[in-house]
Amino acid sequence: MSARAPLPALNTLAVVLHEPHRLALCELALDAPGDADVIVDMEWSGISTGTERLLWSGTMPAFPGFGYPLVPGYEAVGRISFAGINSGRQPGERVFVPGARCFGPVRGLFGGAAARVVIPGARVERVDEQLGERGILLALAATALHAIRIASAAPQLIVGHGVLGRLLARLALLHGVRQPIVWERNPARREGAVGYEVIDPQSDARRDYQCICDVSGDATLLDGLIGRLAPRGEIVLAGFYSAPLAFGFPGAFMREAQLRVAAQWQLADLAAVKALCESGALSLDGLITHHSRAQDAPRAYQTAFDDPTCLKMVLDWRDAA
Repeated sequence: MSARAPLPALNTLAVVLHEPHRLALCELALDAPGDADVIVDMEWSGISTGTERLLWSGTMPAFPGFGYPLVPGYEAVGRISFAGINSGRQPGERVFVPGARCFGPVRGLFGGAAARVVIPGARVERVDEQLGERGILLALAATALHAIRIASAAPQLIVGHGVLGRLLARLALLHGVRQPIVWERNPARREGAVGYEVIDPQSDARRDYQCICDVSGDATLLDGLIGRLAPRGEIVLAGFYSAPLAFGFPGAFMREAQLRVAAQWQLADLAAVKALCESGALSLDGLITHHSRAQDAPRAYQTAFDDPTCLKMVLDWRDAA
């Protein structure tokens, strides 16, 4: 399709959070694509049990661009059906989509949970056909790698054995950590470890961790984690926290504790984990546990947030256009 040919008005089905606890699948008008844009027909999108749960519950801290109604989702894979002449892309390419802002007055926060999106070609990343639906996990893999890259060392202790914690453990092994430890309070989430150990925090007596990475999102853990550090040890905060974080000064003072905050992944992180996955060094297997038709999105979101056995829920958009 030529970028200069006239395009009909574009609509899409999208997950819309109208307000906390009110989610529906709605038809929305899409912004017209420009010469640098692509149209992606979505195949799969993932549901985040971190940031999207906060959006659903209404506990997301305010930040620029935040507000309802919104289209969530930053883990998505689809095929390009239209490529602008300056987009650098070709129709037919399967690409990872980190979200989109193309829904007119409805905010794209993060905008990936839709049957079709308009997005600059520079913001999508071509993915190997063999990855299939597992391509949605590239966002969390890049997040995990970013947390490791900003730290002084790969983590010896990881707090939380959800998808992000599992990816951190797999990447820590690739970075030379011998048998990293993962804390997980929920017995239903302690299985699935390969090359590392998952334990109840109460059974761990160690107090000499050089680097701890927390992905739990629990703002109450900081004092306890500081108490587990070696002198001049480091805590990397890689979750998303809805409540203010605080800690007692004496324990941190005695250890000369260091705190780092891991923000959003960068393009270099995404390219690096994509290469690791395509080479076979990093496996994305065993992380997607649940599937749903996009038409059943309200029920799927409830399962993703309420079922402790659900690591990652995938919405299938292929028959939702």
